Amino acid sequence: MIKIFSGLAQAIANHGKNKRVPELNPKGILRFLRYSCVGGSTFLFDLSLLYLFTDGFKWSPIVAAGTAFFIAVSINYSISRQLVFKGTAREFKQGYIGFLLIAGTGLVIVTGGMFIMVNIFKWQYIISRILVSFVTGIWNYLLNLYVNFKVAGKPLL
Repeated sequence: MIKIFSGLAQAIANHGKNKRVPELNPKGILRFLRYSCVGGSTFLFDLSLLYLFTDGFKWSPIVAAGTAFFIAVSINYSISRQLVFKGTAREFKQGYIGFLLIAGTGLVIVTGGMFIMVNIFKWQYIISRILVSFVTGIWNYLLNLYVNFKVAGKPLL
């Protein structure tokens, strides 16, 4: 776990030093489309859980969003590993830990964004969660692609 966290920290620290510019190629576009389909499906599940926890169980929208996000991202990992990030050399457990660390930063974005939109701006919680999902989706994809699974530029298999 320390190795994954230090790799994540190193990748973030070296971001400005790395002059490599991501290329738009058919394989990269296909990988992103796969990620979008998997992410979109698990996001719909996330929204369903959010609704159940908030309206059904009467939880706070912020707590409900965090819990739903964690459950959905765990399911997303299993599916993404098979369909999106094929070709990784990471073991399942090690990749899951890295995925959760990245998702943890996404969780901060989700709960922070939900707090601001729901409690401060008084926006409806489902609309707020949908808006926050765009930021977390791109964030999670890029960090998993380049840092966790390191499959950017590799064939899709």
